[in-house]
Order: sequence, then structure tokens, then C-alpha cells
Amino acid sequence: MPIDLTDEQKQILDTLRKFLDKEIAPHVSRWDHEDSYPDAALDGFKKMGLFGATIPQEYGGLGWNTSTYALVVMELAHCWMTLSSMLNTQLMMAAAVKNFGTPEQKKRWLPKMAAGEMRGGLALSEAHGGSDVAAMKTRAIRKGDFYIVNGSKMWITNSDGNAFFLLAKTNPDASPPHSGISGFLIEKGHPGFKVSKKIPKLGLRGIPTSELVFEDFPVPVENLVGGPEAEGKGFFQVMNGLELGRINVAARSCGVLRAEFEASVKYAQERETFGKPIWQHQLVGEKLANMSTDLEAAELLVMRAAKKKDRGERCDLEASMAKLFASEACAKHALEAMRIHGGYGFSEEFTIERMYRDAPLMIIGEGSNEVLKTLIAKNLVKKHEI
Repeated sequence: MPIDLTDEQKQILDTLRKFLDKEIAPHVSRWDHEDSYPDAALDGFKKMGLFGATIPQEYGGLGWNTSTYALVVMELAHCWMTLSSMLNTQLMMAAAVKNFGTPEQKKRWLPKMAAGEMRGGLALSEAHGGSDVAAMKTRAIRKGDFYIVNGSKMWITNSDGNAFFLLAKTNPDASPPHSGISGFLIEKGHPGFKVSKKIPKLGLRGIPTSELVFEDFPVPVENLVGGPEAEGKGFFQVMNGLELGRINVAARSCGVLRAEFEASVKYAQERETFGKPIWQHQLVGEKLANMSTDLEAAELLVMRAAKKKDRGERCDLEASMAKLFASEACAKHALEAMRIHGGYGFSEEFTIERMYRDAPLMIIGEGSNEVLKTLIAKNLVKKHEI
């Protein structure tokens, strides 16, 4: 890893690797192919406090900076990409509470989230909206001390959790449309809120992705993130959290890409054709060279964005660039790794086919790369405006 680590970071990663090697890695193939939930990982994450990784220590969290969190995500995804997804939406929800919640909301929600008692997700995307958040159709109309929510959310990761950061339109006629969107903290177990179906997926096996349906679902006014004066601020709140989310996706892309490279460089030395190891064939050697170069570049882009966020600066441009480059490299080299492995890469006996299935999610998740390119161009022009 082309990154200088602090002694604390080295210790964190060493502890995490030992846990993953002993408790998780031997079971990943079975969990993935059975699409079964990794309960051992859930229990381990709670014991290590990972569900509170970026939550301040005053609320029971670990209080890690973004750089340390990114390194941990790389390590988790290197073992199994699903593991990093277990944390991403949890900590994006926690970031919304930490950055925009009222003092009462922070005291109520953050300690439970840090302990893993309350596992959160983002109820953001909709079937007809996708990356066009402002086009959402879910409504939250205030009636007395409650907002009544109607609508549905699609592709919700960690739908097995018990809490969500929900975006809904409190002013459907607002102009521009995003100024009528508000953020709410909601919990399962109340009438009018149900998980309607689990969505089968190509990759990201082991944790459910589902549709959430709301029918006259009452949400107390005190669950409006930031209090009454924050009505209409939900779009801004979630966009702020997407910086962390995109750094997460970029970091997990690096983790999967590192696993692709390590498997490929090992196999290329063991496998022989025409009397020599296949890495000595020029075109195979070129694949390894490109893969390693893109891996180092991706890791540096991720850490650049993370360190800027650690300084309290906006990093939407850097996070988007890191996510774009790392995810595209991960997907491209998943196919190259399969070519290096030949028929074995196409077999479930090796890990490459799993990485090949997992890689496309990073291109789509936390804003599709097509949308990110538009955002990057817009930010670049603003930065270099003449």
C-alpha cells in the first residue's frame, strides 16, 4: 500500500486482518454463493466498535477520521466487498445525525448506532428517480405533531437494519424541487412501514437489498433532522453525507482491486504455458503492470479525498474523482483477472468470479459514474472559471 500509516492505523489494520483471516475469510465463498447473512461479521463488528467508526467518542463511537475509515474499508473489501457495505449506509446516516441533528437527536440516536444496537440505512433512491434525487415521489405531509409519509424506496441496502435516514418531499411544489425535500429519522416496527420484497442481485450477496413501502406512515415531528427550521434541507444533508459514501465506494473498489491483483500475480507465477510462467508472456505481464499501476493510483486518489475531508474542507470533487477512477479500474481489471486465470477464473472454485460479479456495483452505487462525470465537469469549470 503506497501510503504512510500511523502506528495507530497499523495496529487497527493488523487487528482487523487477524479477525478477518480467522473468522470470516474461510466462510466467504459459502456465504456468498448461498446469499446468507454473515452473522459472524455482525457480531465481530459490534465487538470491535466498527458500527461507530466515525461517530464521535462522546457518543460511544471510535471517533476515527475519514483516512482511517477508508483504510479499514479497503481491508474489509479485500476480504469480501459485502463487509464494507454493512458499514457504509450506517455511517452515512450517522453522519447526517452528527452534522445536522439537534442535540436531542444526537443523544438519542448516535450511542445506539455506535453500539450496533441500531443499524441504519439510507431510504433515498426510488424506482423512477435513481440518481435524480429531486424527482422523488415520496411525500411527507405534516398533520399536527406528525408527518404522514406515503411512497416507496427502492434498492435499499441493509434493509435488515432497524433504522433509516428517509428523504421525502414536504413541499412538492417547491422551486427548485430539491428545496422541498426533508430528512427524517425513522425506525421499523411501526404501522405503515414495511419491507415489501428482497431484490435478487448479481453481486453484493449476503446482505439484503429491498424495497421499502410507506402507507400513511406517521413520523413524529421531533424526528425531522435538524428540527423544524431544517424542513426543506434534506437534499443538502444527504449530499453532504455522499462525500463519505463516495469515499467508501472508492475505498472498497481499491480493496477488491487489490484482491484481484494479488490473486492474478500469484496465479501468473504458478501457471505455466509453452515452458514458462504465464507472466513472462508479454501480454499477461502487461495486464499485471496496468493492474498494479491503477491500484496505486486509485489508493492515492482515495486518501487525497479522505485527508481533505479530515481537514474539514469540502471534497465532493475529489471524492467523485476517486470513486470514478477506482470503480472503473476495479471493474476493468476484474475482467483482466479472469483472462489471466483462464477457465479457472470462470469457475466458482476461485475468487475471481465473485469479484467480477461485485465490481459493477461500485460503478453504479452512490451516484452512477455517468452522473459523476457531469458533476466533476461542473465543479472543474466552477473551480477554473474565467
